Amino acid sequence: MRTTLWMLIGVGILLSNCAVIRPGEAGVKQTLGKFSDNVSTQGTVMYNPLISRIIKESTQTNNIKLILSLPSKEGLSVNSEISILYRLEKDKIPSVLENLGRDYESIITSVFRSASSDVCAQFFAKDMHSGMRSTIEEEIKSKMKTNLEKQADGIELIAVLMKSIQLPRGLANSIERKLQAEQDAMRMKFVIDQAKLEADRKIINAEGERDAQKILSEGLTKEIIKIRSIEAFNKLSESPNSKIIVTDGKTPFLIETDD
Repeated sequence: MRTTLWMLIGVGILLSNCAVIRPGEAGVKQTLGKFSDNVSTQGTVMYNPLISRIIKESTQTNNIKLILSLPSKEGLSVNSEISILYRLEKDKIPSVLENLGRDYESIITSVFRSASSDVCAQFFAKDMHSGMRSTIEEEIKSKMKTNLEKQADGIELIAVLMKSIQLPRGLANSIERKLQAEQDAMRMKFVIDQAKLEADRKIINAEGERDAQKILSEGLTKEIIKIRSIEAFNKLSESPNSKIIVTDGKTPFLIETDD
């Protein structure tokens, strides 16, 4: 009985002296306040709970979400939902913890606020709602990376995303009116182009008919007209109806009469 009890106590002490590192995590041992340079991943780590502890941090991509009012070049405020995607570099987690502490996300947020204010103030409000947005995002990311590296190495910035841009009401209405005017102009241009194409088509048809008439008139000599008249006269003469033939001796003219 006593043996079993001591075994259970031993197992309990053993379990209390180990930490399990799961996939997507990294563990760093902190002994008497000092972080170890060794980083453990996916496994069990033994430690002395009296003087040490295991700090576990995620090595996966993390997302910091913010809703901020960003300044613009013309002095307007643009509301935006922000996502900051970052990841801790596994081998540099001790450096991050030592220099920034476990509340390093607040440092990332502060660095973003400063970088975004500096960058956005160089762009017009409408730029944040247009194709310039990706340029603004990249410039903020670059400035954040420079500022973070001055404080600690080991935070990998993956992306800065500006979402749900809300422009000031007056500016938004102005942009909508401009877009509507551009669409109307494009529609009118299409109508004009179609009308021009139709006019060109009619001109081409008219020129074709004119050229055909010209060719036909130039090809019909008096002799050909006379021959064609005689051929037509021969065909009509085969009809059983009574006919009156009027001629000047050159070109016959046929008049049919009822029997």
